[in-house]
Amino acid sequence: MITDIVHIDEKGIDFDSKELEKAASIIQSGGLVAFPTETVYGLGADAKNEEASAKIYAAKGRPSDNPLIVHIADISKLNEAAKEVNEMAKKLADAFWPGPLTLVLPKHDDIPYATTGGLDTVAVRYPSHPVAMALIKKSDRLIAAPSANASGRPSPTLASHVLEDLDGRIPMIIDGGQVGIGIESTIVDCTGEVPVILRPGFITPKMVKDVCGECTIDPGIIANDSSVKPKAPGMKYRHYAPKAPLTIVEGPKEKVVSYINSQLLSGKKVGIIATDETLGNYTGGKIISVGSCDDERSVAHNLYGALRQMDGLDVEVIYSESFETPGLGEAVMNRLLKAAGHQIIKV
Repeated sequence: MITDIVHIDEKGIDFDSKELEKAASIIQSGGLVAFPTETVYGLGADAKNEEASAKIYAAKGRPSDNPLIVHIADISKLNEAAKEVNEMAKKLADAFWPGPLTLVLPKHDDIPYATTGGLDTVAVRYPSHPVAMALIKKSDRLIAAPSANASGRPSPTLASHVLEDLDGRIPMIIDGGQVGIGIESTIVDCTGEVPVILRPGFITPKMVKDVCGECTIDPGIIANDSSVKPKAPGMKYRHYAPKAPLTIVEGPKEKVVSYINSQLLSGKKVGIIATDETLGNYTGGKIISVGSCDDERSVAHNLYGALRQMDGLDVEVIYSESFETPGLGEAVMNRLLKAAGHQIIKV
């Protein structure tokens, strides 16, 4: 299969362009299209087409019990994905849609279990990215779309990342440039009495509490138990991993730097994920900064790109500083822990 790459500018989308027409036609015929969202690039297919959803799992090498997120581009379409939409979900949708929030609700009978990973619930999101919205509307379909990467690899924030993983496996990639946020959506389970965060993201627990009055965080976010059946994408299996083994080093910055510098004497080719503030404190190794400690959005934005860059630096081991910030720090650390297989050293 030849993978066609088309460029669509989010600032001047031509709804009747040949590129968008072709992408919509692929979705309508049961094929796959990778496209940008405000979080990461997604790999889309018709959410109501069982065979199309199966193609997503095959292209990614994704375990079949890892549910897909259904994307809509009109709030009225929520009732086509979910059988019931309670007041909690309506409040969160009103507050954060379109945007980087996914709601878990009882699935509509029209959504096949192949899309929900065998669950009676469905994860639904209304993305804010203009290209994503245009594709969903043009195809006139609910689009199931996990991240457009090979399973286990860092999620793609550029079309080139998608091509690196899925070239020859999918018919089309829409190149809309670099995404804005850089980490996946927050997932909130709305099937109980209290909203439960299943995956942290740009929408923080505080933001959810401000809308609903309360929320809890599912312990599965930090669990590393392969026997647990995931309620949402990203709760099971190793994710976001670079090719070299990754270790997170946690503690006071000066001790973190000292420990990582000591590992440079091991004789191995060492990669280091650092910040602008600590970049100059390392005595060797291949160093990539993910941004400033004072700008947590830059860390989230650059994280996956840094993990992928490490693959091109011929390193044998990677050490990353930890990123404990009050807002997005939890989401960033969730991704790093998954990427490291929960390998963490405290100094």
